[in-house]
Amino acid sequence: MENQTVTEGKTIAIISYITWFGTLIAFIINNDKRNSFAAFHIRQMVGLSLFSLANIFVVGLYVNSGISGLISLILFVFWIIGFIGAIQGEEKKIPLLGDLFQEWFKGIA
Repeated sequence: MENQTVTEGKTIAIISYITWFGTLIAFIINNDKRNSFAAFHIRQMVGLSLFSLANIFVVGLYVNSGISGLISLILFVFWIIGFIGAIQGEEKKIPLLGDLFQEWFKGIA
């Protein structure tokens, strides 16, 4: 990826990791600029947010809160990996799920 693309999209990418509200703001900002680096990180965060909601409302309520806590911890580690990647200007995919997020949310550009 070009250095200029990363530099221009870095702030938007970092914003996308600041709760779901930050993801929404980053998505709106990126709609005007269409930065591929920012879009990559927005897709990663949309996937993490949706998995987190599913964890809370499905696993936490209907399966087991202990398992939900463990999944939450794993998702938090994945969030840290993505956030550090955004700060460093790298397209680090979330382990296990990153490729799926990029495929599922490819309409987010």
